[in-house]
Amino acid sequence: MPSIEQAQILEKYIPSFLKNNEKNTASYIELFLRLLFSCLVDADFLDTERHFQPQMTELRQKETSIDALWHLLAVDQEKIMVSSYGPVNQIRREIYEYCCRSAELTPGFFSLTVPTGGGKTRSGMAFALLHALHYQKDRIIVAIPYTSIIEQTADVYRDIFGDANVLEHHSAVAPPQDHENPSPRELWASLACENWDARLIVTTTVQLFESLFSDRSSSCRKLHNIANSVIILDEVQTLPVHLLEPILDVLQQLVQFYGVTVVLCSATQPALEDGPFFRGLQKVREIIPEPQKYFSLLKRVVYEVFANEKWSWDEVAGAMYQSKQAMAVVNTKQDALALLDAVDDPEALHLSTLLCGAHRRKVLREVRRRLKNCQPCRLIATQVVEAGVDLDFSLVLRAMGPLDRIVQAAGRCNREGRLREGRVIIFNPEEGRLPLGSYKTGTEIAATLLAGTSGADLHDPDLYRLYFQRLYQSCTLDVKKIQNSRRSLNYPEVAQKFQMIEQKVVPVIVNYRETLEDRNVENLITAIRYRGVNRQIMRLLQPYIVNLDAYKINSLQKEGMVQEISPGLYEWLGGYDEVRGLVATARNPEELVF
Repeated sequence: MPSIEQAQILEKYIPSFLKNNEKNTASYIELFLRLLFSCLVDADFLDTERHFQPQMTELRQKETSIDALWHLLAVDQEKIMVSSYGPVNQIRREIYEYCCRSAELTPGFFSLTVPTGGGKTRSGMAFALLHALHYQKDRIIVAIPYTSIIEQTADVYRDIFGDANVLEHHSAVAPPQDHENPSPRELWASLACENWDARLIVTTTVQLFESLFSDRSSSCRKLHNIANSVIILDEVQTLPVHLLEPILDVLQQLVQFYGVTVVLCSATQPALEDGPFFRGLQKVREIIPEPQKYFSLLKRVVYEVFANEKWSWDEVAGAMYQSKQAMAVVNTKQDALALLDAVDDPEALHLSTLLCGAHRRKVLREVRRRLKNCQPCRLIATQVVEAGVDLDFSLVLRAMGPLDRIVQAAGRCNREGRLREGRVIIFNPEEGRLPLGSYKTGTEIAATLLAGTSGADLHDPDLYRLYFQRLYQSCTLDVKKIQNSRRSLNYPEVAQKFQMIEQKVVPVIVNYRETLEDRNVENLITAIRYRGVNRQIMRLLQPYIVNLDAYKINSLQKEGMVQEISPGLYEWLGGYDEVRGLVATARNPEELVF
């Protein structure tokens, strides 16, 4: 039992929201202690650094003000508005101006519901910077679900603010060209990634939320710098359903008690507000009045829905031949390969996670080249192309899937508005497979909505709210009972349970060469065998890694398809096709000769 003096200290320093007896107090304490731990860890690291490496401390102190960042954006936006005309740019201008005007609204939760092509990357940042200026927020954190979108978004911000003002923090960030002698900019970025001591941070949703539920000091060190920030959650509909309850609880606390403003960005806005059937976020305000009208004005495609029919892969292939440039998006890698066989076009292209990152980037470059030059282009892909990947097909076919995934695929059709209308065909594959869990549930709900006689309007944002309401009511939003572990202050258990990616995967290195002279992977594998793995090598390897299901590794080892070159890290010894990626065939012995 604490002494009278200890009780007085506790009474003085413990925030009032931790002193009540509400049922939520335990989870409030959990986050409060986590942020205190972050302060302690970061202070310890910085004090040690200040003593032993004072030159590093000086490098950390170079930063640009929020006011200077806003000025850079305002100047850049003015240039665009002066030189851009037409109805689409007028709409983008209106959305941007609404974001600027709404920035003075009191901090809290906001939704930014903007259709594809509405310019939400710039407009959302304008809101965030002006809001941060008005309420003295310390930084802007942009969290994005996919590294492919992050790279595009970070490039946009670099063009506006300059490379030195954008901190990009995720696993696919390129390491320094010379890790022995990094440039001052590279050194600053490395230091700032440790504790997010920067004005503008672009990161992954995984990095943000797994840090908020981690028990590792290196991950937790940045958490106190999330306080008093503006968080932009891009493509917010991608938040994992099985973790939604703990995620929303932490967001609610960050807003309610720690001075955070959260902007929920999406063309398919999920129903995350508190309601009778769902414990969600309180008082979410829409930044754009009547967003529905912009969906009508920016309508670029017509949907053709065949929810009540079953299509063979041959029928899907036949539909792809209706246009010189067509993309089909299916639900699994197996389906992609089956459709690739049915299309039977030696020039057809394929994108899925059977391809390593370097290979996918090469395919995307080729797709964009063909599209730009009006050459025939048939692309078969999985969901890797759906959110934010900048492609512009005249015809897109989408296998029946979750409703938000369907509209994301449609965003790759007539993206630049060059046609009066692009075509999006939604088909029900006869032999299609579905990922389990919320993906399968979402597909079933979407099929029900689209098969109805009322003729669901896929251009109506209210349809997606209805879809998400049904999805959240149909799924368990805290599958692993993380909230119970949080209330018990069991931090190791929380960290073990909170996995943004459910499927257990292991990294497998593919010896992919972008050119005949390219020997990067071979050199890195040799370095691993002689010196082991370090962070530098793993970052260099990222473009050449394919993640495989963990449960398949033992059988692949027995078949001679993979070999372990470091604990938990494997090399692929099977075949690798220039179109299909990984193929389960024995590798040509000639490939073993270096």
